[in-house]
Amino acid sequence: MLKTRLKPSFKEENLLREQGYHIIAGMDEAGRGALMGPVVAAAVILPEVIKARWKTRVRDSKQLTHEEREDLYGYIEGVSISLGTGSTTNEIIDEVGIAKATRLAMVAAIAQLMPEPQYILIDYFCLPETTLPNRGVEDGDSLCFSIACASIIAKVTRDRMVVNMDEQYPGYGFAEHKGYGTSKHIECLRLKGPCPLHRRSFTPVAEIAGRQV
Repeated sequence: MLKTRLKPSFKEENLLREQGYHIIAGMDEAGRGALMGPVVAAAVILPEVIKARWKTRVRDSKQLTHEEREDLYGYIEGVSISLGTGSTTNEIIDEVGIAKATRLAMVAAIAQLMPEPQYILIDYFCLPETTLPNRGVEDGDSLCFSIACASIIAKVTRDRMVVNMDEQYPGYGFAEHKGYGTSKHIECLRLKGPCPLHRRSFTPVAEIAGRQV
């Protein structure tokens, strides 16, 4: 089955409940591959039973339109037992690397959860920085309902942040491409050079910055 056709289920959560875990958080990130701005992580604790029509529309955030994500964000926020977000800046990403920076954002998101989760399901990642039981789920944002919900929260949160950054540093089209390496973004980088929000350790930002020295 093609990934784009996958509908997330509660299989992973139900397996954990059979083992005695009932406060389960799903977690994902947004912005890992962008050339500018923060990486954002979201953690979501959902009730064991959700009786709502909107849950059939939940998918990996990358499979949804902007309007669909914004709509589902409100529903997920409303039904969640707890929700947390965390972010790390482009400066920290350049200093420690994107993998470590992503895990730091995840730790910050977990710290906002109340009650504390008994187990965390994460898209791909394991998180050694926490003592809480956790594991990475391959294609978790497509297969696992709570991770898919977290992917929507993370994506909407970051997109809103980047739209505000577009007002601070106009001319790069951040509001349109959200900082990813589109042809328009690369063209603007070459014309204007990197701004303080760009990740200097990322190609092609590093190459363009190097040519301007």
